[in-house]
Amino acid sequence: MRMEHNYHVPVMLKECIEALAIKPAGVYVDVTFGGGGHSRAILDCLGKDGVLIAFDQDPDAQQNKIEDPRFIFVDQNFGYLKNNLRLLGYQKVDGILADLGVSSHQFNEPARGFSTRFEADLDMRMDKQRPLTAAVVLNTYAEDKLHKIFGIYGEVKNAKSLAKTVATSRMEKPILTLADFKKVIAAHIPKGKENKYMAQVFQALRIEVNAEIAVLEDFLTQTADVLNPGGRLVVMSYHSLEDRPVKNFLAKGKFRGEVEKDFFGNEQKPLQAINRKAIIADTDELAKNSRARSAKLRIGEKL
Repeated sequence: MRMEHNYHVPVMLKECIEALAIKPAGVYVDVTFGGGGHSRAILDCLGKDGVLIAFDQDPDAQQNKIEDPRFIFVDQNFGYLKNNLRLLGYQKVDGILADLGVSSHQFNEPARGFSTRFEADLDMRMDKQRPLTAAVVLNTYAEDKLHKIFGIYGEVKNAKSLAKTVATSRMEKPILTLADFKKVIAAHIPKGKENKYMAQVFQALRIEVNAEIAVLEDFLTQTADVLNPGGRLVVMSYHSLEDRPVKNFLAKGKFRGEVEKDFFGNEQKPLQAINRKAIIADTDELAKNSRARSAKLRIGEKL
């Protein structure tokens, strides 16, 4: 069953494909397969000897698998990139594409609990096999840890008072659904900014549930090991918490601190940034796809 057209509209598709600089006989990896839009475009550029390996931990994405002898699907989180490539017999690849964040399909499926638009259980797992849900976070995490999550991952201004309210309220009744949560935090939601505030809080919970930042940093480190010299890393992010580690890794080869240099002053980093500034969607795409508004595309090349 093919459902990619309704599943997710690829953002900056043309820019992503151009950034990969695809060789017809190369080996490429799409680590966020989703609806398969980017993957199909990559396959269109490959010759008969080319290979595309796609990763996705979401079982819903498997419905979009591509029937093509050049296509290999891996039912795994991209944090396991290197091990899975080696299991398939690929030590090195020529390009890697990552379209970070949540797909339109995941936002539009009420049962997944990603969206503030639908009443649902507080889940937010991209991998349904993981035991940690948003409800578990809200009902078991210590108040100071909730404060940190809301403040750092959601950039919520009243993170401390929000965490205190959650920790106090759950003692009387567990917070299990969106309705439960909204009722508990109603007094903290700024008037006229309800949607933005809830989006920030949900972003914080989602990042914690899926360990998104830790997984991203682990993935980026692995790309340096598996890319061939001249191979491209193309990453599209949708908020500063994702974009920052990508930008730092391409610029410095690390996520914190300054770039390391050898005795002669040469920078020691595995990739170089192709574009100094992030690429953003053009006006035509912005008019057609609202999700493109926050997208930032960065390109790195293995030295």
